[in-house]
Amino acid sequence: MDPVRNPYSPGAGAPPPALVGGDAELATCDVAIQRFGLGKPERSVLLTGLRGVGKTVLLREFGRLAEGHRWVHHAVEITEELEFVEEMSALAHGALRALSPGRIVVDRARRALGVLKSFQLKWKLPDEGDVVMGLDPVSGPADSGLLDRDLAGLLLEIGAVARARGVGILVTIDEVQNLAREHLGALMVALHRVSQEQLPIMVAAAGLPTVPRLVGEAKTYAERLFHFRMINSLADADARAALATPADAEGVRWRGAALDRVLAETRGYPYFIQEFGKHAWDSADGPDQITADDVDIAVPRATRELDAGFFRVRIDRTSREEQAFLAVLGGAPHHAEVVRTIETWSNDDSWIGKAVADIKGSTGGTRQGVAERLRDSLIAKGLCYSPREGRIDFTVPLFGEFLHRQEGRVGGMESALPPP
Repeated sequence: MDPVRNPYSPGAGAPPPALVGGDAELATCDVAIQRFGLGKPERSVLLTGLRGVGKTVLLREFGRLAEGHRWVHHAVEITEELEFVEEMSALAHGALRALSPGRIVVDRARRALGVLKSFQLKWKLPDEGDVVMGLDPVSGPADSGLLDRDLAGLLLEIGAVARARGVGILVTIDEVQNLAREHLGALMVALHRVSQEQLPIMVAAAGLPTVPRLVGEAKTYAERLFHFRMINSLADADARAALATPADAEGVRWRGAALDRVLAETRGYPYFIQEFGKHAWDSADGPDQITADDVDIAVPRATRELDAGFFRVRIDRTSREEQAFLAVLGGAPHHAEVVRTIETWSNDDSWIGKAVADIKGSTGGTRQGVAERLRDSLIAKGLCYSPREGRIDFTVPLFGEFLHRQEGRVGGMESALPPP
């Protein structure tokens, strides 16, 4: 069928043609925004889940909800290059400009701008243009040199301006697991202080399944700051709607077992639904239907696309030693089994066995040392996580299946990856 009309949209954070499965999360966010706006006690929202389940899409929808209530929306994606303190200064600057204070709150806003200037001076930040030009810095609230105290003071000031204007501020934070512990702790302190004053500043954050543990370690009261929502694969009815609704809008129907086959291949994960839907459409003769035969053609094409891109790009970020560990993990996603398998492979002459032996030599020669070093490294890179004590698994859905497709030893990495 005509690829130009193809309604499916596999991509990082790209909005799907049919937004399904997020009703509960959207309702939670909408209620929270309205309660914050009324000065009532409420919590922010924290979404967690594997890669490709739609967390970023939901954050974008949260932003639209906030803007629909006339709130200011500031979006942040945490990367290795992000300067967190500078980003918080930019948040304050943008929010104060957007609030465009009227005559009633001009003094309140002027004070907040002075606090921002003091914050920028203390932390040696750019002044974000001319918004604070000509203003004297206001000392005290945000210039102690202690980040948790200064960030809290800054957010309290802009929160007070927002309340005086009768609106609020939503900050959406993606990839929150990448925040340094110091910065995550400072953000928790600031949110706690804002919550105590019942000011209309709300955070909606998203990250990998490790995030609840990280925020709990940062501050013990984190569970009282957030609504925690785990995002997973779509329920059967929602997964079917994600495929059928966009096609229906183009006058195309899924026939026979075509839908069932795609759902079986994708396990209901939203990103994979879009990828397989795209290839099923492109493989179909049409003009107004997608059949099981079309899906049979599409499945290997979609799988190759995922292997070459979505999965492969993650392998390319790992070292030879980490690749060896992934090969073990692909066959035994349990910590104790991984440790035993590493010992078995220590005397193996393959490149994986040699890599394991090298790591053992650099960690004192213990199986536990090898497993812990590589586990921690892959968790830090966001490729693995520990769902509970004694277990380790992938952050990418169906990644184990990708490893097994590579036709080699356990996990298939020997043929999938370059030799040493």
